[in-house]
This record gives sequence, C-alpha cells and structure tokens, in this order.
Amino acid sequence: MKNFRNLFFYTVTIAAFSALLYFFILQGQSLENASQINHNSAGESSAWKQFTETFQHNVTHPLAILLLQIITIIIVARFLGWVCKSIGQPSVIGEIAAGILLGPSLLGMYFPEFSGFMFPAQSLGNLQFLSQIGLILFMFIIGMELDLKVLKTKASEAIVISHASIILPFALGVGLALYIYRQFAPDGISFLSFALFIGIALSITAFPVLARIVQERGLSKTKLGTMVITCAATDDITAWCILAAVIAIVKAGSIISSVFTILLAAAYVLFMLKVLKPVLHRVGNHYSYKEGMTKPIVAFFFLTLLLSSYCTEVIGIHALFGAFMAGVVMPSNQRFRTIFIEKVEDVSMVLLLPLFFVFTGLRTQIGLLNDLYLWQVTGLIIAAAVTGKFAGSAIAARFVKQSWRDSLIIGSLMNTRGLMELVVLNIGYDIGVLSPEIFAMMVIMALVTTCMTGPALDLIDKFVPQKKWDDLQEAALPSRFSVLIAFASPQSGRKMLRIANKLIQKKTSQQQITALHLTPSSYLNQVNTEEYQFETFQPVTEEARTLGTPFVPLFKPSQNIVHDIIETANNGEYDMLLIGIGHTVFEGTFLGRILGITSKIISRNRLFDTLTGKEKLFHADIFDERTTHLIKSVKVPLGIFIEKNLENVEQIFLPVFSANDLFLLEFASRLLVKNAIRLTIMNPAEMPDSDSEIRNALTAMQQMDPEKITLHTTTALEKDFLNQKDLMIISLNSWKKAVESHSIWLSHSPSVLILRH
Repeated sequence: MKNFRNLFFYTVTIAAFSALLYFFILQGQSLENASQINHNSAGESSAWKQFTETFQHNVTHPLAILLLQIITIIIVARFLGWVCKSIGQPSVIGEIAAGILLGPSLLGMYFPEFSGFMFPAQSLGNLQFLSQIGLILFMFIIGMELDLKVLKTKASEAIVISHASIILPFALGVGLALYIYRQFAPDGISFLSFALFIGIALSITAFPVLARIVQERGLSKTKLGTMVITCAATDDITAWCILAAVIAIVKAGSIISSVFTILLAAAYVLFMLKVLKPVLHRVGNHYSYKEGMTKPIVAFFFLTLLLSSYCTEVIGIHALFGAFMAGVVMPSNQRFRTIFIEKVEDVSMVLLLPLFFVFTGLRTQIGLLNDLYLWQVTGLIIAAAVTGKFAGSAIAARFVKQSWRDSLIIGSLMNTRGLMELVVLNIGYDIGVLSPEIFAMMVIMALVTTCMTGPALDLIDKFVPQKKWDDLQEAALPSRFSVLIAFASPQSGRKMLRIANKLIQKKTSQQQITALHLTPSSYLNQVNTEEYQFETFQPVTEEARTLGTPFVPLFKPSQNIVHDIIETANNGEYDMLLIGIGHTVFEGTFLGRILGITSKIISRNRLFDTLTGKEKLFHADIFDERTTHLIKSVKVPLGIFIEKNLENVEQIFLPVFSANDLFLLEFASRLLVKNAIRLTIMNPAEMPDSDSEIRNALTAMQQMDPEKITLHTTTALEKDFLNQKDLMIISLNSWKKAVESHSIWLSHSPSVLILRH
C-alpha cells in the first residue's frame, strides 16, 4: 500500500508540473518576433550542422583541452614510469621521457596535426601554471622530508662531501661557459649570468631520486645510506641557496645591484627559521594526530606554504625556494609530517608533477641538435657534469676516511640529477638565461646522469664487492642454527617467532633469528619510514622480550618482494627460511572450495612463461603463485607456516607417511632440546608396506626422550585428536598429496608448519 501511494504521488507530481512547463513554453513562444521565428526555422533545417559545430566548439574549449592533456599525460607518464621500473631504472626517467615523447621531439615531428590539437600553443600557459602548482607542492614535500637532526649528527663529513660535489662541477660549468657563451647564450644575457647558471645546473643533485634508490637498494639503515642521504640533503640546501643568489644576480643584472635582493632573502630565511619555525612547532605538536588535522589547521599550514612561496617570488628568488623553506620549517614531529605528506603527496606526485615533465618535454626540441658539432657539445656537457659531480663526491668521501667502495657509491649516487635538474633548467629557461639549444642539451644530460646511476652501482658491486666482515667473524664460530623469518603482518611475525624460538637451541652466541619485513618502496618516504618500521616490528619485539629471545630486525623497501626474499635467503648464512601464508594455500583445491576461495591469479611472469611455452596460463599448484616461486627458488630448507589461532607451541603432531618424511625427525630433535613440549609422531610401522628404515628411525627417536615422545600408530586422523594439538609439522610432499587427495582431516588440522628439506 505504501509503495502504491508513493507511485501515485510521483506520477501526479511529474504529470502536473510537466503540463505547467509546457504551458509556460507555449506562452513564451508567442512572445517571439518574426525575425527570431525565421532564424529558428532556418536553424531547425540544419540541426545536424548546429550539433557538429557545438560539439567541435566543446572539444576545442580550453577546459576540455586541459582535461584531455592531463588524462593523456598521466596515462603515458605512468606507463613509461612502469616500463623504466621494470628494467631497473627510476620511474622518474620514464616520466621525463613521456614529456619528451609528447613534445616536438617526437609527437610534434611525426604527428604535427595531432600535436597541434592536443597541445595548442595557447593552451601551454594553463599547463605551465598547473605544473608550477605541482612543483610548489613537491618542493614543500622535499623540504619536509629533510631530517635536520641527521644533518647535525653527520654535519662535518656531509658538508665536506656535499660542498666538494658542488664546487668542482660548478667550476667546470663556469669554465665550460667560456667555451660555449658566444655561440649559445641568448642575446642580452651577460657572461656572469650565463656562467653562474651553467655552473649551478651542473652542481645539482636530485635528492628525491637518490633517496628512492637508497631505499630500493636496501641501504636506508646502513651507515653508507645515512651518509649519502645526509650529503644529498646538505647538497640540496646549499644548492638552493646558491640558486637563489644566482637568480637574484641574473634578475638584477650585476652582483652589486643584487645585494639588496640577497639581504631581503637572508632576512626572510632568518624569519622562517627563528620566528615562524618555533610557532609551527608548537602547533604541530598539539595537532599531530589525524583527528586533530581539521580543515582549519590544514588551511593554516597551506596558507603558510603559499605565503612563503609568494614572499620569495616577490623578493626575486623564485617561489620554489619559498615552498622548499616552508617544508624545512614545518614541525619536526614525525607523526605530523607523515600525516601531512600523505595529504599532499598523491595529488602532487601523481596528478600535477607529470604535467611539469610534459611541459619540460614540450620545451625540449631535440631536433635543434641537428649536426655533429652540437652533439659533441652535448657530450662535453655530460662529461663535465659527470666528472665534476662523481669525482668531487668520491674524492671528498675518500678524504674523510670512507672506504673506496663507499666513496665510489657516494659519487655515483650524488651524480643523480633527475627532477631537480629539470626544475633548475626550467627556471633558467623562464628567465631567459638558457637558449632552446642549451636547454635541450641540459635535459639530455639530466636523463643520462640519472640513467647511469643504477648501472654504475651494479658495476661497483661487481668489481669492488663488499667485504662481509660480519660473515667472516661468524664463520669462525662453532656450528650454529640461523633462522630467517619473512613476515608480512606483524601478528604473523609474532607467531613465527614463537616457532623459530623452539627450533633454536639456547646458546644465543651460536643461534640467531632474523626477522625480515619487506614493504613496497612506493609506500614509504624519508619521513614515515622510521614510524612504519617501529609499528611493524613492535609486536615481534614484544614477543621476543616475553620469550627472552634476541632477534635481528631487517627492514627493507622493495620493488619485488618475492625476489628480495629469495635473494636474502640464498645470499645470507641462514639454515632455514620461515614464511607465513594465509588460506590462499588451498586456492583452486577441494578444500579451497570449502573455504570459499576460488580466485585465480595470472601474473605478468606467468603470462610470459605461457607465451614461451614454459608454463600453463592458469596456476595449478596447491599454493598461490608467489609461494610456489619461493619453493622453487629458495636454496635453504624452507618452512611454510599456516596459522590457525596459534597461542602455544606445546602439543606438536608430526605425521610420517614414508621414508621421505624422515628428515622431519631432525627438526623434531631440535624442538626437544630444552623445550617443554609433547611430540606425537604418527607411526606407520604397523602398515604392511612400512620398511625397516622407518621403524628403526622412529624407535631411536622415541628412546631419545620417552616422556616427551608418543607414537601414534593409527592412520585415521580424527577431529578430536587434531583439535588437541597446537601445531602440525608435515613434509611438503605429504602435504601436497593430502591436499590433492582431498583428505578430510585437513579441515580439522591445527596450525601447520610445512617443511621442505
């Protein structure tokens, strides 16, 4: 009845007001004069023409063009960034390449009509302003990611290395300007302005790209990683201060006339550091939680950012320096910075920053380098940049007592330019210091020096391998048993630590547990890494304290988690790898259907193996694909832990189905040493096909400790029996057979540790 009333009211309302609208329209048409009527009649006869003209106007409307540009830029930049990450290069290389491909160097050259439609000249102003907003937000993040406390602890060595890595390429850049000034400097630009800008362009280091490479290489928590991050941060601060002075000199025309600008800039910096920073610090400490970051508070900090950028733009040292300084003076409270970066980072990095890359690409006309001489000059610029930055950093690092290997790594990383170089080049282009030819040469230099970082580090690893001093020390120790735990969730790590604690003997000088957690590198930045690591390892640390068992935490950002687990296990001195998985172990099986897990996973690697004939397209193993890959690739004994509310590790069940399972007794014997456990071994000795090897092994095992070991002679595994156990230890082959044969007892099993010899 209620539904009928609603329908009746709806119908009557729509009908009545539709009739009223029709009446109003008829009355309005009677007010039209004859000329309007004739015009409307003519328009009705060419309705299709009107539609096409309107549609064409809509397509070419500035807003529509801008939205289409953003869509295209994000898609191309994301795709090429993914391609570069797949081949071991920073994603920023792909994003820069996307800009060049969409610019006149490729799209404009081979598809000029499409390029003219997609990037008409009158639309570039909108694109530039949006990209500048993206850069302001990005520089704000860079300022916040700088840890000034780290700078203080490593200040002396970092200043020596970073300043040496600036002065040498700067000097080479000024010297290079002597050679290229007459041919390539724009008209009306003094030698001083041109030379200073070439010098600073060769001196810059890309802090964000360097920080990402350090994370992906697993160097974040090493002394070397801390040193190079500190050097890059010091380099960034120094280079931006020099750049601000250079911009002031260029705009003023001479050093003397720029003194007033530099004095204003110095007053601005003092105000930011001495007056504003303490105020922001108090506000940040008070609101350093998500609920506290209300819209008025966020608006206050954004207003600080914009005012800082406005001040530096008006002073004459560019808005980006103001954004950078605003980030530096933000509250040092780590929780506050993490929350605020999360609010800004996605919009800046994913949406707005790619616009800057493409806008740079639209300015880069590689076609201008149309003869051999121009490419020779490009090569000279690259050689000066690499020599100055690499040699300056490496020699200074060696001077402050770094090893040759670490010095070479510091030199390679400091030679990374990436995005920061493009920022400097665009500033130079905007103020008229750089000609289109020099701009194109410098962009190529930025790409080459960034691309060479990864291969350079690989060559250093190959020809100057790290001396594993810790491993040499451990080799001198008596026999030991080292377990590597690779965990995803903190609670899973807590449970696996309990099992690992049972496997090791209590002589801690000879036994070791290493807890490894890998997280996608894209989830982290320099600010939230410490907090994320603390939260991840906190439950494991609490469990270790309860058990009285020390462990070694190993935290690494990763681009390929499975690959890095395999590399860590195979290259370390580990006697066992312990991994945890969920119910996806039953995927595609009878038990999987009971659990409601029926999804299939097709990975990129499996698709490639299918095309090359190595694998079937659909994953047919009882484990998920990543676990299967681990099983095939890990060289040390492997334990696969399936957790089902494990609280204690006291009642353990160990089924022995065949002679191939006897290796389990080795692990069982480790469990019995100084552990208060009860071990039940399924004994198939009474079965007709059992052999003497099994009988003798089980008899010897029981005699080792009759009070702790019970032989279970029946092969029928009842629900009540299994429910009394805390943990079942089973071989990989036996587990596979049980799952493939749809053994009913699997659904009643306790937590399971599957072992592969």
